[in-house]
Amino acid sequence: MGRKVTVATCALNQWALDFEGNLQRILKSIEIAKRKGATYRLGPELEICGYGCWDHFYESDTLLHSLQVLAALLESPVTQDIICDVGMPVMHRNVRYNCRVIFLNRRILLIRPKMALANEGNYRELRWFTPWSRTRQTEEYFLPRMLQSLTKQETVPFGDAVLATRDTCIGSEICEELWTPHSPHVDMGLDGVEIFTNASGSHHVLRKAHARVDLVTMATTKNGGIYLLANQKGCDGDRLYYDGCALIAMNGHILAQGSQFSLDDVEVLTATLDLEDVRSYRAEISSRNLAASKVSPYPRVKVDFALSSREDLLEPLSEPLEWKYHSPAEEISLGPACWLWDFLRRSQQAGFFLPLSGGVDSAATACLVYSMCRQVCEAVNNGNQEVLGDVRTIVDQLDYTPRDPRELCGRVLTTCYMASENSSRETRDRAAELAQQIGSHHIGLDVDPAVKAVVGIFSLATGKRPLFAVHGGSRRENLALQNVQARIRMVVAYLFAQLSLWARGARGGLLVLGSANVDERCVCPTPEHPGLRGVPSSLLDFDAKRETRPEPCWVGLLATPGTAPPDPPRLRAADSSRGSGGGTHLLGYLTKYDCSSADINPIGGISKTDLRVFVHFCLEHFQLPALEGILAAPATAELEPLADGRVSQTDEEDMGMTYADLSVYGRLRKVAKTGPYGMFCKLVSLWKDVCSPRQVADKVRWFFCKYSMNRHKMTTLTPAYHAESYSPDDNRFDLRPFLYNTSWPWQFRCIEAQVLRLESRGCQDLDGVD
Repeated sequence: MGRKVTVATCALNQWALDFEGNLQRILKSIEIAKRKGATYRLGPELEICGYGCWDHFYESDTLLHSLQVLAALLESPVTQDIICDVGMPVMHRNVRYNCRVIFLNRRILLIRPKMALANEGNYRELRWFTPWSRTRQTEEYFLPRMLQSLTKQETVPFGDAVLATRDTCIGSEICEELWTPHSPHVDMGLDGVEIFTNASGSHHVLRKAHARVDLVTMATTKNGGIYLLANQKGCDGDRLYYDGCALIAMNGHILAQGSQFSLDDVEVLTATLDLEDVRSYRAEISSRNLAASKVSPYPRVKVDFALSSREDLLEPLSEPLEWKYHSPAEEISLGPACWLWDFLRRSQQAGFFLPLSGGVDSAATACLVYSMCRQVCEAVNNGNQEVLGDVRTIVDQLDYTPRDPRELCGRVLTTCYMASENSSRETRDRAAELAQQIGSHHIGLDVDPAVKAVVGIFSLATGKRPLFAVHGGSRRENLALQNVQARIRMVVAYLFAQLSLWARGARGGLLVLGSANVDERCVCPTPEHPGLRGVPSSLLDFDAKRETRPEPCWVGLLATPGTAPPDPPRLRAADSSRGSGGGTHLLGYLTKYDCSSADINPIGGISKTDLRVFVHFCLEHFQLPALEGILAAPATAELEPLADGRVSQTDEEDMGMTYADLSVYGRLRKVAKTGPYGMFCKLVSLWKDVCSPRQVADKVRWFFCKYSMNRHKMTTLTPAYHAESYSPDDNRFDLRPFLYNTSWPWQFRCIEAQVLRLESRGCQDLDGVD
């Protein structure tokens, strides 16, 4: 009696609506699985049409083409003699479901609809699909005629059922169902299901892999069994990057680990396992067996097929392994770089154009392109013909083979330092040095003639000439003169992106890269915004004392300062005019429609703290000594006149808060879902040893004033790689208004009342804060 089974799970780089490409990748994965001896193959969620079709799911074309691809799979000889589990949308009784279609030898065994839909954060599945709510029930699904002629079936089971083969029992979960409080695998396992499958469309977020692996191992630790997880990989045409991480586990141990980041479009993971190991593991868990004796049974679809073979005694079994996690810096170096590669090859552009300022953010973006080039060279050296074909198309040279990342970077990345009269020699040199070390084609130019021309047009029309504050101008003049420099740079960037290759005698255009990090997207200070008129003057009329707090130590969600934080973020009224978001996005807080307005932004979901760690990683692992000077330099927009040739403004002084503060506020605002009063209540307790209630209140009020004044800028954000749970992306992830009463009168009164109460009792006991 056979008892060893070889099963396969996949990570596929599917693309929304690329039905032809998706079909070929599915077929290739099945072919590889069979070659490795697998008798069951699992693919990612909605792999036939691509997970990210979004409102295309409403279109009948999407359903039609998915059925056509399914028909092609059923008809292909590649799919014979292996149980295939594929994902696609299915319309049943005029209701659209996210389904698994499981078939064998041209016969559909079961259509299993998703029962718990992902509908938070980046996910909107309830917008397009309906969850199947009839637990342990099936109905007849009438096949379309194009499938009836292939399968010789009129109807197939549709609903919550499991497959009973000759030698085992298989049950399906779909992505979100693993993350629910009572996952289907619990009751399935109690009812005798031995192999659980999970088809996922799970995107990358920094540090998320730990949760995914923990959920799978815990599921099989408590209940025993074999668990297969498949996942989408690559950019599906949007802001998300799906990071693969296919895995196979048994009885609480990982048996096979897929890559988390890879340029391979098709990755197939297999393991050979002994079903008797599941049975013996379960036999000694008395609490599990007692619960199993009471569970309601699942409908079973009988399958005249065995996963195991009779002659399997000498076949080696897969051994447990320890999961290898990437550090956050490694995740940043790999994930956004793979995302950039997918965008580049699928947009059919010839490379990237990056305004390189000599600061940390634009340097990190340049390093990501360089990391992409390293991965491309490595994939080609490993024999990846798809990557080789793509890179030859990009560089427009059919006999080209990339060997050196620096040489490839020179072909696909153009960097540009856009100087003005306010730019320092130090930043110009740092940008040029980094460009030389990564090999990019570098341009240095001066935008002053364009800036003076635009200001001249204004002066000609109005008879007035605006001045910087240091030359006697008002705050409004000072702000406008900063912003015009930033916006001119956007115009220049797009001009060069379109024509710089033409000027060099090469074909194609370039994608413009943005480089605004997630923290500065949260807070973009603009004191001249009309909403500031309601802000109490006490928040502005403070001294400009500034200290830098050490990077926080994270405890759970929030940071606890290691030393006393700086005084409350108070700026002189004259100084506050610089907090414009007036700097370019390359060096902090962004101006609306400046060169933060790009085609894509690979660091837009990454915090400043994580970016600095990543740049340190590049300094050490990529041997880029130019990054040392960039890390040591203070972040500055360089939009105001220099003082004796030196920088006269810094980002943190302009913003009125440190980047470390911003990470804390951002997580509280988005992840912990606190408003002004709720944020104050959390921070006054967490920071009670280093901050007075009055200081915490001032900080919170300052943050919410700045955040709400500039929320309107989030409607124009460049599409950015999603890597952080507190992204302010207005378009898909952070659905909040963009017009606020920025004085927050009711909320701030509540905070003030609590401050007075705490001050009156000497802050002796903070436990009573409510």
